[in-house]
Amino acid sequence: MADAQHTAIPSSSRATPSFKTEVLVRFADCDPAGIVFYPRLLEMFNNLVEDWCSAGLNFSFDDIVIKRGWGLPTVHLEADFIAPCRLGEVLTANLFVRSVGTSSISADIVLCGPDQTDRVRGKVVLVLMDRQAIRAMPLPKALRSRIKAFVVSG
Repeated sequence: MADAQHTAIPSSSRATPSFKTEVLVRFADCDPAGIVFYPRLLEMFNNLVEDWCSAGLNFSFDDIVIKRGWGLPTVHLEADFIAPCRLGEVLTANLFVRSVGTSSISADIVLCGPDQTDRVRGKVVLVLMDRQAIRAMPLPKALRSRIKAFVVSG
């Protein structure tokens, strides 16, 4: 797994309802040319989701997985690799919620370079599940209301 550093950016700096964090591109993320190996970018997507749950929704993966026995797996993922990310760069990772279903969350993820140009754009669908029953479960009302604070229109 990538050893990326994540630091939440305060919500007051958000121009839109998104979750933002910074990701340091480490040596372990890169191929011999010093460019991030694309599977590591998908790990950064997953780390962003985990950070959003913890810092943005106040609902950590420890609470979701260990304490409650639930899961929040990715059931759909798309990615467009726009430009390379390089060793030593600090990327800005952004998560925007597009829609909230009964059990699902559809979100856009954008990784931007230090110059704030898009490097990677993705779409992800997450589903809250009961791990023991191995099936989707409705998002709890309190969690749904926290998620809606990150929904963007259009």
